[in-house]
Amino acid sequence: MTLPLRQSPRKTKVASAGAERKLLGTGADRQLASLTAQTTEAMGSTTARTRGRPKAATAPAPEPRSLTTKTTRASRTRKEEAPAEDEPSNVKDMDRAASKIKTAVNGIPAKPSAASLKRKAKNEPQEEEEVDEKPGFKAAAATKIRAKVKAEEDKPEVKVATKPAKKSKAAKKAKSDDEPLALRTDITQLHKAMYIGAHVSSAGGVQNSVPNAVHIGGNAFALFLKSQRKWQNPALADDVCKAFHAACAEHGFDAARHCLPHGSYLVNLAQPEKAKLDQAYTNFVDDLRRCDALGICLYNFHPGAAVAGSGTRESALARIAAALNRAHADTAPSRVVTVIENMAGQGTTVGDRFEDLATIIAQIDDKTRVGVCIDTCHAFAAGYDLRTPESFDNVIAEFDRIVGLQYLRAVHLNDSKAPLASHRDLHANIGTGYLGLRAFHSLVNNDAFAGLPMVLETPIDRVGSDGKEFEDRQVWADEIKLLESLIGMDPESQTFKTKEKALQAEGAKERERLQEQVNKKSAKDAKRK
Repeated sequence: MTLPLRQSPRKTKVASAGAERKLLGTGADRQLASLTAQTTEAMGSTTARTRGRPKAATAPAPEPRSLTTKTTRASRTRKEEAPAEDEPSNVKDMDRAASKIKTAVNGIPAKPSAASLKRKAKNEPQEEEEVDEKPGFKAAAATKIRAKVKAEEDKPEVKVATKPAKKSKAAKKAKSDDEPLALRTDITQLHKAMYIGAHVSSAGGVQNSVPNAVHIGGNAFALFLKSQRKWQNPALADDVCKAFHAACAEHGFDAARHCLPHGSYLVNLAQPEKAKLDQAYTNFVDDLRRCDALGICLYNFHPGAAVAGSGTRESALARIAAALNRAHADTAPSRVVTVIENMAGQGTTVGDRFEDLATIIAQIDDKTRVGVCIDTCHAFAAGYDLRTPESFDNVIAEFDRIVGLQYLRAVHLNDSKAPLASHRDLHANIGTGYLGLRAFHSLVNNDAFAGLPMVLETPIDRVGSDGKEFEDRQVWADEIKLLESLIGMDPESQTFKTKEKALQAEGAKERERLQEQVNKKSAKDAKRK
C-alpha cells in the first residue's frame, strides 16, 4: 500500500523564511532570494529521500502568529521530518542553510513605519519600539523587537478586577452613625459633676436614643417616648424595654437620674373642657407608665395654657395641680417625678413666672413626685436676666426663695434669639444669642446644677452645599464639649474672651433681625393703648 507523502522540507524552510521576511519588512526580499537559491541544491536531494516515509505524528493546534512562534514551528517540523540515522549529512546541510537565512535576516534594517516618518518630519521623539537609525544598532534593534513579541506572547493573562459596588446611602449612614462625633467625658475628670447632653432622636424605638446620645458624646439625654404629635400610639413592647435597659447598662447611663423624656406638645393639663382634658390626661399618664417600665424617674412637660374666656390664671394653675395629683395616684406606687418646665410667656401659657411654678407645687399632695426644669431661653424671654454673674446669681436666689432649689431637677440649655423679656420662645445655639457665653459659664460653674441632667435643645438644622436642609448633630457634639470646657475656666482669660467674641459675631445678624421684630411689635402695642 502506498503511504501518503509528507510536506517537503524545502517548502517548510521557504515558508519559515517568508514569515521572517514578512515581519521585518519587504526590503530583505532580494537578499533572501539569493540565499534561498544557494541552499536549494543541498535541500533537493533531501526532498527526494523524504518521499515514501511513514506519516509523522499529528501536529499540535496552531499557536498565535509571531516571529518566535514561526521559528519554533519550523524547528518542530524539522524534528518531525528528520531522516533516519543513516542520513546525518543532509540534515546538517538543511540546518546550516536555515541558520544562514536567520543570520542574514537579523542584519537587515527594518523599514521605518509611516507613523515613524511623520514623527521624524515633525521632530517628534520616536517610540521605543522603532529601530535606531545609527549604524551598529540595527541587529540589536531587530533582536529587541523579537524579544518584545515573545514577551507579549508569554505574558500571563491578567484578569481585570471588577469595580466594587457602590454602597447605598443607608449603608453609608449606618457606618457614619457608628462613629462617634465626640467621645464622652469621664465625669470624674471634670471640676464639677455636670451631666450635659441633648434631646436626641428615638426613631425606631426608645432604645435607639441611648446610642444616639453616645454618638454626640453626651452624659445625659432627652427623648420622646412616643410620637409627640399623635394622640394614639402603640403600646411599649417588652422587647423594647429590655433593649433600652441593655443599652443603658452597656454605655453606663443611669436612666433614673440622667434621662429626661419630654412630654407631648399636644397635652394641656390646664384645659377647662372635660373631654379635651381627659384626652390630654390619658396621654400624660401613658407616658408616666412608660417611664416606669423603662426605669426613668424624671418626666418633663409643659404646664399648658389657659384657654381664653375660661377663667383666671389661678384657675388654670389649679387644674394643672389637680391633674398631677390624679396622675400620681393613678400610677402609684411610682418613683417618676413630674417635672414642670418654665415657659417664655407667649399668649396664654402659664409657668413663665416662678410664682406660677410655686403655686402648682403648693397644691401637690405628694411633693416627692414634682419638680422643675429651668429652660434658660424661656427664663430669659420671660424677663429673668442671666447674662452677667451677678444677675445670674440673683435669678437663682429668686428661684430658691419662691420655688426652692430642692425642686430643681433638670435644665434645658438654650441661648435666645430674642431679647430679654420678649416672651418669644426662639432657641439659639450656645453663645450666639442674647444670653451669650458668660451666662452658660455661670451655669456650669454653679453647684446648684451639679448632678442634674442638662439637655441641649439648640437648633441643628443646617443647609448643605446642595441647598437642602439636614440635621447636623456635630453641632450638639461641639456644644457639649464647649460647655464642659467652661467648667473651671477663667472667664477673664484670653481663651474665653476670644471664643465669646467669635460666637457673638456668628449670631449677630439673627439677633438684629429679631430685635427689629420686637421693636415693631412694641410700637404696635403702644398704639393700641
